[in-house]
Amino acid sequence: MLLCSMKTIKDVFADYRQGLNTLYDTNEIEAITLLAVSEICNLSKAKIKAFPESELTQQQADKISETLTQLKTGKPIQYILGKTEFYGLTFKVNPSVLIPRPETEELVEWVLSSVGSSQFAVDSSQLAVRSGQLAVGNILDIGTGSGCIAISLKKNLSQFNVLAIDISKDALQTAKDNAELNQVDVEFIEADILNPNSLLTTHYSLLISNPPYVTQRDKTQMHTNVTDFEPHNALFVPEGDPLIFYKAIADFAAGHLIENGLLFFEINENYGEQIIELLSKKGFGEIELRKDMSGRDRMVKAVCS
Repeated sequence: MLLCSMKTIKDVFADYRQGLNTLYDTNEIEAITLLAVSEICNLSKAKIKAFPESELTQQQADKISETLTQLKTGKPIQYILGKTEFYGLTFKVNPSVLIPRPETEELVEWVLSSVGSSQFAVDSSQLAVRSGQLAVGNILDIGTGSGCIAISLKKNLSQFNVLAIDISKDALQTAKDNAELNQVDVEFIEADILNPNSLLTTHYSLLISNPPYVTQRDKTQMHTNVTDFEPHNALFVPEGDPLIFYKAIADFAAGHLIENGLLFFEINENYGEQIIELLSKKGFGEIELRKDMSGRDRMVKAVCS
C-alpha cells in the first residue's frame, strides 16, 4: 500500500510561489506565505524559517490549500485570516474597512513623537491638565475605518480623550470590536466630515485623518487585491476634486482645533504641494511635509494658529 507523503513547510512555500506568481512579486509571496503558515500552524516566523522540513498535519495542509485558493482570486491574506497587525496591536479586518498600511504606522509614530515634545496649550474649559510636555485634551480621528489610528493613539496616550468618526456603520462596528479587543476606551461616532453634524461640537487638541485620496487615474495602477476587495468609499475621490476631504477637514479643523492644536494627514504622494498650499491659505502654520519609508511624500503636519 502506498502512503501519501505529508506536506512540509518547504512544500507550502513552493506551492504558494507557483500559485501566486502572476499576482505578486517574490518578496510579497514570501511574506504572504510566512503569514499564512504562521497563523494556520501557530508557529513563529523564526521557527518556520529554521525548520522548513517540518511536516504539517492534514488539517493544517487542507487549511493552507484552501487559503491559497482564496488568495488566487486576489483576496488579501488579511481578509482571509480576518485580522492583521498594526503598531504592535492586533486588529480585526474585513471588507468593510481598509487594511492598515505600514505608512499609516509611520503617521502614528509621528503623532506620538510630536505630542511628546509639543508645546501646544489646552483651553481650560476642556478641563485638561498639562503633564510635563504633554498637553492632555481631545483627539479626533476622521474616517477611522478599523480604528487602527484612534486605538493605537489611545493605547499610547491614555490621558487623552480619543474620539473617531466614520460614515460606515459596518466600519464603526469593526472599530468598536477592535477597541474592545485592545482594551481601550474610544468614542466612535457615525458622522460625515463633508457634512459635520451636531455631535462634533467639541474642541480638539489634535485632529488626524487618513481620508480617501485615490483618484480614478491612480486606480488604473493599483493592484486588484485593493480595487476588487477593499471598500471604495474609503479609497476613491472624484477626479475633478481630489482634495475634497482635505478641504473639508481643514475647514473643520480651523473651527474646532484649539490654538496651537495639531493637524495630521496621510496624503496622496502626488498632491503634497497642493495640500501645503491649501493649509497655508486656510491660516495654518508650521506646515511640514514628510516622506514615508519608501521615499514618497505621504504625511503632512500643521499647527492651528
